[in-house]
Amino acid sequence: MKLPTTFADPESLSYLYTLLQSSFDQMNHPNTDNNTNNNAASTTARKRGRKNHDDDDEDDDGSSNNQEEQGSNTKRSKKKKEELKGILTSILLLDEQEKLEHQHSNRVSEEEKFSLETNHKKKTKAMLQYYENLDEYYSHVEESERVKRKKSRGMARAVAVAACEREGEGVVEGVKSGVGGSQRRLWVKDRSGAWWDECNKEGFPEEDFRKAFRMGRETFDMICEELNSAIVKEDTTLRNAIPVRQRVAVCLWRLATGDPLRIVSKRFGLGISTCHKLVLEVCTAIKTVLMPKYLQWPDEGALRRVKREFEGVSGIPNVVGSMYTSHVPIIAPKISVAAYFNKRHTERNQKTSYSITVQGVVDHRGVFTDVCIGWPGSMPDDQVLEKSALFQRANGGLLKGVWIVGSSGYPLMDWVLVPYSQQNLTWTQHAFNEKIGEVQRVAREAFARLKGRWCCLQKRTEVKLQDLPVVLGACCVLHNICELKGEKMDPELEVGLVDDEMVPEIVVRSMSSMKARDAIAHNLLHHGLAGTSFV
Repeated sequence: MKLPTTFADPESLSYLYTLLQSSFDQMNHPNTDNNTNNNAASTTARKRGRKNHDDDDEDDDGSSNNQEEQGSNTKRSKKKKEELKGILTSILLLDEQEKLEHQHSNRVSEEEKFSLETNHKKKTKAMLQYYENLDEYYSHVEESERVKRKKSRGMARAVAVAACEREGEGVVEGVKSGVGGSQRRLWVKDRSGAWWDECNKEGFPEEDFRKAFRMGRETFDMICEELNSAIVKEDTTLRNAIPVRQRVAVCLWRLATGDPLRIVSKRFGLGISTCHKLVLEVCTAIKTVLMPKYLQWPDEGALRRVKREFEGVSGIPNVVGSMYTSHVPIIAPKISVAAYFNKRHTERNQKTSYSITVQGVVDHRGVFTDVCIGWPGSMPDDQVLEKSALFQRANGGLLKGVWIVGSSGYPLMDWVLVPYSQQNLTWTQHAFNEKIGEVQRVAREAFARLKGRWCCLQKRTEVKLQDLPVVLGACCVLHNICELKGEKMDPELEVGLVDDEMVPEIVVRSMSSMKARDAIAHNLLHHGLAGTSFV
């Protein structure tokens, strides 16, 4: 019998066990077929015995032959059993050997794994120790360098002060730095601040002061007092700090004229980089200190006054503000150029234009109560509105039951009231558009005064794109201060707005607001509050 070459295969083992089982069955019943044959032979013999009693000797011979065959079968079955026992013993030995080999391989794998983990931990520990030592070394070196620089600066200041006291000049040469005996030269450019010194005098004409800074001296002093704690600096041993009044003046003059920084530098006798830094610092302080005080949403008492004033102007009830979105030109940005491209201004001026948006809500006096600044100029007015914090507050229920009047560039919503924009308007709709136009005019005139006062909003500024929202927010706050203080604007500074209005894709976003607008238009006409230009 030929055995399979491997016993690891489950199919080979199954075949072998099946073969062994059949062999054992044959050994347990070895004489089944022989007995059947013998029975048939004995039956035939008995039949023949009945016919011929002379054949008895032949029957005896057949029985002896059967006995011999049974003996040989028994020997063969014993031999097969011995062979099968040997095969089974070999299989068990091979299986045991395979188990031992498998256990050995697992043990070797575990030992290798443990060895690798141990080596990895040792290497990691050594690496961490190395980096810790390296970090400690560099910390020590940095501390040493810091101490050396501190000593050098101290010695340089001492020598510079002594030299200045001896000579009394703005230029000092040959000052020892204290490190290796090297020579160092301290040099300060001589700039003239005569113009600002003249403006800062008590006898300077009020009209000239207002023309330069867009406000009177009293308002200017108030702003300086409010911002003093936020922008004041201390004197040093090398130079005196720039006074608060001069800091505020640099910022206001830059915003009012929009002139380049090199001209601002000559006006105030300061460096160009210093002027740029002062403008950003003061604008940041205005946004931080003055915006919460002078640009905020009205309280309940103020809202009632605003509603009353707007209703007196237009006859439309529950109006708490007039909304408008304007564009401020910028230099082409380095990133997202297409987003800031202003297609409408480009087509009108035949010159590539880039801009950012300023959305504002004003009360009946033209004072800003909410602003949203900085979204790209390619966005239409309705998308800018959706991005604003005002939209989020309105969805939260802040403007429930009141109206903010907008132009046809905004959609009609539960809190935004806009004119009818379709063609072939009825008499009632024409009359409503006339009255709502009076409310819109308040916002347009407020933006015109904003851009007229602060001419930097009319020019492409040098301020970086990320700093523009701070600067524009400061302009809105300063506009509110001038409006609240009654500062009159020079008629020569008045400008016209050229912002285009794009009708949104979805004009009506609330059926209830459409019914409310129709009811307002009906009441205006039938209560004698509508205009008379169509009568």
